[in-house]
Amino acid sequence: MEITANTQALAYLVSAVLFILGLKGLTHPATARRGNFFGMTGMAIAIGATLLGSEVQSYGFIIAGVAAGAVIGSILAARVQMTAMPQLVAALHSFVGMAAVLVALGTYLNKADAGLLNPVLMGELSAGIVIGAITFSGSVIAFGKLQGIISGAPVIFRGQHLLNALIGAVTVALAIWFGMSENLWALVAMTVLAFVLGFTLIIPIGGADMPVIISMLNSYSGWAAAATGFTLGNNLLIIVGALVGFSGAILSYIMCKAMNRSILHVVFGGFGGEGEEAASAVAAAAQKGVKAASVEDAIYWMEDAN
Repeated sequence: MEITANTQALAYLVSAVLFILGLKGLTHPATARRGNFFGMTGMAIAIGATLLGSEVQSYGFIIAGVAAGAVIGSILAARVQMTAMPQLVAALHSFVGMAAVLVALGTYLNKADAGLLNPVLMGELSAGIVIGAITFSGSVIAFGKLQGIISGAPVIFRGQHLLNALIGAVTVALAIWFGMSENLWALVAMTVLAFVLGFTLIIPIGGADMPVIISMLNSYSGWAAAATGFTLGNNLLIIVGALVGFSGAILSYIMCKAMNRSILHVVFGGFGGEGEEAASAVAAAAQKGVKAASVEDAIYWMEDAN
């Protein structure tokens, strides 16, 4: 059974509306269950419409991928505790980022063999790879910090922001070169540097501030999905990616305001000062002794405050 392009577009539109209703429902605990239902229904419709579209040539790999994902998802749902949700979300974000990178690489190889590359497509591929790679490596670091695999303490050194800026500038330059020359080695170098940039952006963030980073990585994963949608010509993926990207960015801003943090420090890697000054401040704070206080002391302080 194969559906027409118009029917598929209509199904995608219904899915997009359901996703929007799902986001609306998730804004309040009383409607969260309904929001989840809308989201799951929209995803089921989207998957069904995609599988029945004319673009699908073989179902073998698709069935294998869906089966593997279903098994992994079922195991995670049964075993992961609610207290471990942040690191699970970080792990899922890494999957989205890597998927965006792999889709872009596969599209480049297919289009290059067919001689169908063009400047617009090259820009879409570059965006998908860079955002996806940053999302992947950043999410891996966030997962490691939250899970306790790596130290949750911020890793800070002199010239850190300068290094990030240099890596970012070289990555952009490689993306431009890749778009102009369609050179495979430019693509490889750009991809590697984007992975490194994700690492250097997240490693200076302490474990206590990881919730904001998880929200920002959620936004990154949305933009990676949107870039993939442009690459594949999939309107639903563009819409959903934009929804996730904007909602994650807004949530990150709200969380930063509530925590008295700067959103720019989240985006560019680091909440406080940089270099040895910040490192010495962290060390000095760690060396301070603990001052004991009794209940009577607390009562006295509160009465004195009044």
